[in-house]
Amino acid sequence: MKKHPVRIMALAVSFIALALTTAAVRTSRSDTAAKKPIITVYKDPSCGCCKSWIEHLIKHGYRVDVKDTPEMTEIKHTLGVPSGLTACHTGIVNGYLIEGHVPAADIDRLLAQKPKIAGLAVPGMPMGSPGMEGGTPQHYQVLTFDKSGKTTVFASH
Repeated sequence: MKKHPVRIMALAVSFIALALTTAAVRTSRSDTAAKKPIITVYKDPSCGCCKSWIEHLIKHGYRVDVKDTPEMTEIKHTLGVPSGLTACHTGIVNGYLIEGHVPAADIDRLLAQKPKIAGLAVPGMPMGSPGMEGGTPQHYQVLTFDKSGKTTVFASH
């Protein structure tokens, strides 16, 4: 069997380049994931749109701790979600409440700006919001709210 040093060297260089590229991709992905906090999400065990919203968060780099519970009304009351702003699921991230189908980009902005509010809400379940894809998309707003229930518009979609 004849040895081909040039061929072996080329294979070795290719292997090293592949290994370095793979390591760089893994590092950049894990760095992105490490920068985003865990969102704890309370949801009804049988809710499909909640699962879709969680998939949206994961796709955008969030880690999610899911808490299935049939006691969503009690959870929302205990956490302080204003009754006029409720939706199907409630999240908590870095001390902020996230009520309903809030887009990940709006959560990113909230965490970057750190306003003095209780949280963000998308009341109801508007079609076209994350987790509610399909059907005819509706215009909807992401609202800020404080502990007294006062709201302002954070984003329009």
